[in-house]
Amino acid sequence: MRFTRTLLALSFVAAACAPSTGTSTAEAPTTRAELPTGPSALETRTSPLFPAPLIRPAEIISGGVPPDGIPSIDDPRFIAVADNLDVLPGSEPVIAVEVNGEARAYPIRVLIWHEIVNDTLAGVPIAVTYCPLCNSAIAFVRRVRGVETTFGTSGALYASSLVMYDRATESLWTHFDGKAVIGLLTGDQLEAIPAPLMAWSTFVETYPDGRILDQTRTGFNKPYGTNPYIGYDDISTDPEFFTGFLDTREVAKERVAGISINSEQKAYRLGTLVSADGVSATADRVGGNEIVVLWQQGQVSALDGATVGAGRDVGTVGVFRRETGGRLLTFSVADRRIVDTETGSTWNGAGFATAGELRGTQLERVIHFDTFWFAWSTFQPTTTIYEP
Repeated sequence: MRFTRTLLALSFVAAACAPSTGTSTAEAPTTRAELPTGPSALETRTSPLFPAPLIRPAEIISGGVPPDGIPSIDDPRFIAVADNLDVLPGSEPVIAVEVNGEARAYPIRVLIWHEIVNDTLAGVPIAVTYCPLCNSAIAFVRRVRGVETTFGTSGALYASSLVMYDRATESLWTHFDGKAVIGLLTGDQLEAIPAPLMAWSTFVETYPDGRILDQTRTGFNKPYGTNPYIGYDDISTDPEFFTGFLDTREVAKERVAGISINSEQKAYRLGTLVSADGVSATADRVGGNEIVVLWQQGQVSALDGATVGAGRDVGTVGVFRRETGGRLLTFSVADRRIVDTETGSTWNGAGFATAGELRGTQLERVIHFDTFWFAWSTFQPTTTIYEP
């Protein structure tokens, strides 16, 4: 394994990333022996001991930092939403994760500097990940073959997307699909869990008993709130560090909501969801499932202005199954509100009924990806594009 390199990388992190604790909290799990042992994919990508790689090793390129040069948060602390309503501007984006009825918010102003948070929510070990270069937030159960591990940033990229490594075997994983692509665990797949981006105000409304990652106790001294990717989501610019084929059906940095159900993939352009009413509801059938794509204004882009909160309004997207309580609901917009025809209840962009007969009901969420077209089409090349 990379014992010498680990010491060098930690020295770099201590100098360049200035953790306030002065020490690294990243440790391999004690159950390491239960997984295969052998070379680290951080050191070599072509070992004969590795299964055949899923992507060409040459397609994984350096992002300019060493492993853990962008440090994950491994000891996250949280504060109650109810006591900290003003901890963020209402329009700032957070990653919302709910497991077994417990909900937590992970602010993009923090994730933009760390990219991975290793956490345990409702007893389930999870990794909450965010890649600024493809603007994608994805969460996984951080168990591999039944063994709990943590994840770190490899310092490398594939198709302008974060490449992670697990600290048990140091195999390389593509963040966008949670798949081990090079190393001892090649071919393994992490279990994904919903991790939508939403406005802080929407999270507060939907999960008033939730908790939010405390940006004052991350263990690092970072300028949280500032945006190191000013103007990156300008649709007229090309993605950074991208090598590969660009699907020209859409502009590379077109924002899309992508879903995959039963081997059918579909992308919804943000432009088709945005409405002058401030909300929209788009019904569709994907993979044999009746779904609705909801959009609600009020969430800003984290990759636009000098600060995360200064971006343009891109809104919150949510994808849900239309059936609840044995009824298939039909959604429309009335008086600038999302309502269902069957009960007249009002719903927000997070699929939560805020008023009416179904008040307090949460629609079943479908995992979707808020991302750029170039990333979605790279990992889902057979995707179709929704046309109204």
